[in-house]
Amino acid sequence: MAVQLQRPPVAEACIVLCCLACGLSVPDPRLREALIQLETSMQTGGQMVLTDAEQRLDTVMLKMKRAEMTKAEFPPAMHFFQARHLIRTSPIFSLLQKMPKGAALHVHDFSMVDVEWVVKNATYRPHCYMCYTDSQSIRFIFSSQWPKRLQYCSPWTLLENLRAKTVNITDLDNSIMRKLTLFTDQDPEVEYPSQDAVWRRFEQTFLAVWGLVTYAPVFRDYYYEGLTRFHMDNVMYLELRALLPEVYELDGSTYDTAWTLKTYQDITRQFTAEHPDFFGARIIFTVHRGLNASVMTGVVEKAMKLHRDFPDIMAGFDLVGREDSGNPLWYFRDALSLPAKKGAPLPFFFHAGETDLEGTEVDQNLLDALLLNTSRIGHGFALLRHPVARDLSRKREVAVEVCPISNQVLKLVKDLRNHPAAALMLENHPIVISSDDPALFGASGLSYDFYEAFVGFGGIKSHVGSMKQLAINSFRYSSLTPDQQVKALALWQKRWMKFVSENDFKKEENIYFSP
Repeated sequence: MAVQLQRPPVAEACIVLCCLACGLSVPDPRLREALIQLETSMQTGGQMVLTDAEQRLDTVMLKMKRAEMTKAEFPPAMHFFQARHLIRTSPIFSLLQKMPKGAALHVHDFSMVDVEWVVKNATYRPHCYMCYTDSQSIRFIFSSQWPKRLQYCSPWTLLENLRAKTVNITDLDNSIMRKLTLFTDQDPEVEYPSQDAVWRRFEQTFLAVWGLVTYAPVFRDYYYEGLTRFHMDNVMYLELRALLPEVYELDGSTYDTAWTLKTYQDITRQFTAEHPDFFGARIIFTVHRGLNASVMTGVVEKAMKLHRDFPDIMAGFDLVGREDSGNPLWYFRDALSLPAKKGAPLPFFFHAGETDLEGTEVDQNLLDALLLNTSRIGHGFALLRHPVARDLSRKREVAVEVCPISNQVLKLVKDLRNHPAAALMLENHPIVISSDDPALFGASGLSYDFYEAFVGFGGIKSHVGSMKQLAINSFRYSSLTPDQQVKALALWQKRWMKFVSENDFKKEENIYFSP
């Protein structure tokens, strides 16, 4: 038997609002309760109909959340680097790991897999060279011959030889890992005192890992491992923002962009054939927003061709890199208008509003993204400061891809209870939850970000219906065709019902919460 969350009927809601508009002098308890229920019904998942088992699970998760919120150290109020160990031991997190979370729609190509796998797997392969840069970062290359020295780097060292001469290999590996991630055991506020500081390190980590993951054998294994990590975290579908780089072989020969996209397609098909409960993945081709306008024209033309040649795997196009220091969308308006002018559809999935610099040219990216008919908005942190963009986003159902941990680590917000998405969830604005660059933040998959959304954004008000709605949203606002969405949701529904039945606390509730 399905149980519907209590909410006032439309007629009753109208009566409540009319009474409030008239300004009643004596507060009526019945109207107060109706008003509370009206607000509850408006939030993400507020209209969700829950089964008896879902209601029981919701009751237990509410008790878990209340217990979490009374602790002296409340993870959403802390920097993720300091809260991670607390989240890992949370019973809520354990449940969210098991929960089928639907799709991850905002993830970047070379931050899918934790750095331990990269170091233990990629750097232990033969012919791997490393050098240290002037900026205290590292670079890698695989080569059959000794590589030519880079201007800004120390002489290349063959890692196989370095490890043979190193007394403590574990310390060496750990020092390499630290160069490939933002995560630190030190005070993150001291380690990264400003947005400029954290972004400099952020960009260096991508450059550091580049030579490893663009080596053809590693490239294939890395992507397969990335799909594995998300699948293990009960993510069923992925939309990956990928730079589609020239991938190279040991002899220095390289493959073009089409080869890279075709390789993504082949590995995705292999993975889904081997994992029938995984629905697949698609690629959003990305380029850095630091390009000039004339170069962007050629890139957009290439994107149009790739989308035409690889319709199954390529979802669309986006610009990446720090918004505050990169060119705004309006700068590229001529290039980005080409698909519409030529009648060649190229869906856009623009990063926009990943900034706290109100009133700047970059701050207009949200409006420009909507003007350019973006399918979704990446981050959209500044959306609350743009009422017109917010209204357009809602009316046109352009979902915001919210990445809680990323926004906190990159210093847009300290306490995730104050994240703008908390307000968006209260009004059921179209949003999805994603993880952006989990490997660089010391996270994995999607569960950590779902935890922050459930416990931090929602507070006491969010419930199982909220998480269920977010999972459904992830398919609804994906680039999948309507028929594919129906199939994906049917597959997800089976897994959801299995999750709820396996975590039905009808009998165990007293065990978890007995005095």
